[in-house]
Amino acid sequence: MHVNGKVALVTGAAQGIGKASAEALLHKGAKVALVDWNLEAGIKCKAAFDELFDPQKTLFIQCDVADQAQLRDTFKKVVDHFGRLDILVNNAGVNNEKQWEKTLQINLASVISGTYLGLDYMSKQNGGEGGIIINMSSLAGLMPVAQQPVYCASKHGIIGFTRSAAMAANLMNSGVRMNAICPGFVNTPILESIEKEENMGRYIEYTAHIKDMMKFYGILDPSMIAKGLITLIEDDAFHGAIMKITRSKGIHFQDYDTTPFHGKTQ
Repeated sequence: MHVNGKVALVTGAAQGIGKASAEALLHKGAKVALVDWNLEAGIKCKAAFDELFDPQKTLFIQCDVADQAQLRDTFKKVVDHFGRLDILVNNAGVNNEKQWEKTLQINLASVISGTYLGLDYMSKQNGGEGGIIINMSSLAGLMPVAQQPVYCASKHGIIGFTRSAAMAANLMNSGVRMNAICPGFVNTPILESIEKEENMGRYIEYTAHIKDMMKFYGILDPSMIAKGLITLIEDDAFHGAIMKITRSKGIHFQDYDTTPFHGKTQ
């Protein structure tokens, strides 16, 4: 897909990976809806982009993605404002082992809700023109992490959902591609949460172990994730792909064996 002229919706867009993704899309000529629960950060993000790009190219909407009514209303506002939707980046996420229900609601349930809303607007079955959905997972979605079991579960869920939904999109001839990105540790506000008891709960005493993992894997700049995002959007061959991004290997992909009823979607 050529990004120029397309309309994108990015959740968790005010900071970190979301902000870097939005900026990369704007550089490619897209119009971007910046969706975030943090009003102050969202206004600052919009103002910063207004200095670099035509202010008409962005729209900020405050939204708690865990609230399905708010999320549904946000999608409607974006399509009413820009006239269409072509690219959806379900990026919003938290790390909170203490309030684990909240983690599942934001990290997984909102990704599922967002994906289905994206299909409602983009699927050719519904009169749409097709499009692409990118769901943000993590390397924690591909391996166990003793200090973050619920975060880990939520990111595993994104991968299973994305791969399955991509196959379903094929069955339905929706014209919508779906892929997931699994970054390693990224320099975002979430990294700071591992040192807070209100986020880590009973696992706070194991913070040093996570720091050891950070040293081993290295810390990525959000721009590297945005680069991977653009690759998945521009290359129509990627569908059901699970992209991994690490300091040591850069951008690469998780490989899966095929089974009799489940051929490769990538």
